[in-house]
Amino acid sequence: MRRQLFKIADSVRLPSKSNMLAYQFTTWEEDFELCEVPTPEPGPGETLIRVAGAGVCHSDLYLCDWPRSMLPSYDLPFTVGHEITGWVEETGPGGSDLEAGTAVAVYGAWGCGACGQCAIQSENYCENAAEVVASGPGRPGLGRDGGIAEFFLAPMSHHLVPLPPDLDPVEAAPLTDAGLTTYHTIRQSLDHLDEGATAVVIGVGGLGSLAIQILRALSGAQVIAVDIAPARLEVARRHGAHQTVLSGEDAPGVIREMTAGRGADLILDIVGTDDTLSLAVSAAAIRGHITVVGIGPGSFPMGYLQVPRGLSASTVFWGTISDLAEVVALAGTGAVKSDTETFSMQDASLAYQKLREGSLEGRAVIVPHGPR
Repeated sequence: MRRQLFKIADSVRLPSKSNMLAYQFTTWEEDFELCEVPTPEPGPGETLIRVAGAGVCHSDLYLCDWPRSMLPSYDLPFTVGHEITGWVEETGPGGSDLEAGTAVAVYGAWGCGACGQCAIQSENYCENAAEVVASGPGRPGLGRDGGIAEFFLAPMSHHLVPLPPDLDPVEAAPLTDAGLTTYHTIRQSLDHLDEGATAVVIGVGGLGSLAIQILRALSGAQVIAVDIAPARLEVARRHGAHQTVLSGEDAPGVIREMTAGRGADLILDIVGTDDTLSLAVSAAAIRGHITVVGIGPGSFPMGYLQVPRGLSASTVFWGTISDLAEVVALAGTGAVKSDTETFSMQDASLAYQKLREGSLEGRAVIVPHGPR
């Protein structure tokens, strides 16, 4: 049995005014620790955020699970958590011009700021991302202090996106990654979703349920959800899927029956294993498109005689700042809602345990300052 994911540092105690609690990656190939650390103070260009919610993500688990040789040469310690929302607390000289108390989402796919992709505000596809992540400045929760803490220090004001007034910042936390990634994926694939088109979502977890809602909001496509768990198919129907299919050998044929033999025009594989990618290829229409969203270790043969004619495929990584602004605006209308389970800082180990077990209903969010 795996040991508890988080351990509490022996010296931790209730924070003073000048200190705060934070979950930190302190030792390679060891569990995170709940630590008392100095509350950051904003310097030039920086903005201090009082954290409302910080989502947990599988990439956090990789920090603990993967050997040091498979990870960038991070400087430890740093606070984990890259799905962050909160309120502007204080700004340094030249920091954000947002008023104190403004609710914001933090954009986390930071780039170098100098390459061609960053110049067109596509920091998520930064050409120098490997250097940014490996040697600095890092990204929140991935080499640099993240958001599972009482306060977060944002180094650049343009990474802060104001939230709509009717959107709960805690519920909005997963939109900064799970929602952003699925929105970006769908937004760039809308040309595959003409009238009468079909979109298939494989995997109805936190990302999949958001993808279903975004597809319904942005397109008129028939949406088919596929999962191995009947309970998750119920979630898919609740979020607007027109049809659901239990994953298995018969799934491609069932999808073709639902599409009058054509197959799916757009398939989002939220899992990324050999099995799910094989399903995607088998269910794809002529000139269909597959986007691999999940970071599973799968692959599929892409050959002239091995896939439907005209099939295209792509991967995706987060989204742009403008995508984040658009998805939170969409959530502010009520068209998109993230299913969340909330946990205190002291119960974060339970959140990660449930994430590892696959027993979360939606996305887990750590709430550093107590119940809403």
